[in-house]
Amino acid sequence: MYPEWYLREKDAGEKSLEEKVVELLAERHYTVTTAESCTGGLIAGTLVNVAGASDVLNEGYVTYSNEAKERLVGVSHDTLEKYGAVSEQTAREMARGAAEAAGADAALSATGIAGPGGGTAEKPVGLVYVGCFLNGKITVKECRFTGNRAENRLNTVKTALSMLEEALERESKNGESHD
Repeated sequence: MYPEWYLREKDAGEKSLEEKVVELLAERHYTVTTAESCTGGLIAGTLVNVAGASDVLNEGYVTYSNEAKERLVGVSHDTLEKYGAVSEQTAREMARGAAEAAGADAALSATGIAGPGGGTAEKPVGLVYVGCFLNGKITVKECRFTGNRAENRLNTVKTALSMLEEALERESKNGESHD
């Protein structure tokens, strides 16, 4: 059930990525939310692996359909029409909209084509956009994973959590905490 990278970290006695993220959020008294399409709640579910996650995670959104993206996290219909669900623009709006809907300091979004079907020449299987919102700043990363459906979803989770960890550490170095 657990991904290989998680088990390797646990075997080495190191904190898992999600433990580090929950700890960084808790230290700052921040909350996080998720807006997930291709991961179907796996990012939030991974955070919940950590005891104490309830201190930082109040809610998350599984926005698998375009209608859910619009209704739950405020993705613009025009954005979906112009760029599609699998796009940098949609990932950006999902992250911002989730943070606003949940009243959270941080949000992670994921939208992509996990596979094995659904890909096109323009948007192949494994194309995923991951968004990270932290106190008004948003970064989006385009990923092109080459695994099977489960591997692509797990790699998306790792990418999302890594992006949030980096954003939190960067904020600390720049003295930008919003406590």
